[in-house]
Amino acid sequence: MDANLGRIVMTGAAGSMGSTLRAGLREDADELVLFDNESLTAESDNETVITGDVADLDAVDKALHGADAVVHLAARSAEAPLAELLEANVNTTFTVLEAARRAGVRRVVLGSSNRVTGHYPIHHHVFPDEPPRPDGFYGVSKVAVEALGQLYADKFGLEVVALRFGSFATEPSQTRHLATWLSPRDCVGFVRAALTAETVTFTVVYAVSANARRFWDLTAGESELGYRPVDDASRFAHNFPDDDPFWHGGPQAGDLADVEAILPHLPK
Repeated sequence: MDANLGRIVMTGAAGSMGSTLRAGLREDADELVLFDNESLTAESDNETVITGDVADLDAVDKALHGADAVVHLAARSAEAPLAELLEANVNTTFTVLEAARRAGVRRVVLGSSNRVTGHYPIHHHVFPDEPPRPDGFYGVSKVAVEALGQLYADKFGLEVVALRFGSFATEPSQTRHLATWLSPRDCVGFVRAALTAETVTFTVVYAVSANARRFWDLTAGESELGYRPVDDASRFAHNFPDDDPFWHGGPQAGDLADVEAILPHLPK
């Protein structure tokens, strides 16, 4: 795609990541369409706000008409009963992909998650093409999101990039983030690259900053998207003890992979 982003539709635009991307992308977009079920206010002449439900195919159809690409961020991002996550994450992704197919949208960027592989041990360096090891139902829902993206790329020729986002925050707030942090600057960089890379069919990329202690391989981001992250959580390491039990072993998702994290969401 050209460096000019054209008409971009972003779902989940009211969230913290959406707000960061909104500020980082709108300067190079002909039009940035902000789609969310929360009310927003346009902040520039090239922003358009649409209040709607991403599960509503008709509403998403209308929003994507004439779009060059869509960035799909709308999701339930916390552990929950599987049925709720399938509805909030998987069915809505189907809606976006199907609307993109109908509208002839060329590029779809899907918000996936590092928790697709959260049960790999912390000392294992994970590549995007390794088998999923989700740490909970949320991770399972993102495995399905990626599978839908692969299907629509294979069946209908959509160009799909699934970004396995790290821990998005202004700065790390816990020890695990020394490995998993995604800075706002790198978040914008990864999404911009996902929108503009020229030779995409379907690709999965770990979107994480260049943390010295990271678990995930960044080769795909560099080779497929042409983006190399620039920030490193190690500059915040003085805020966290070196002897934190997290580094002694266990799954990469830490407490999120504990049995206790999923038990409340099992059938009673």
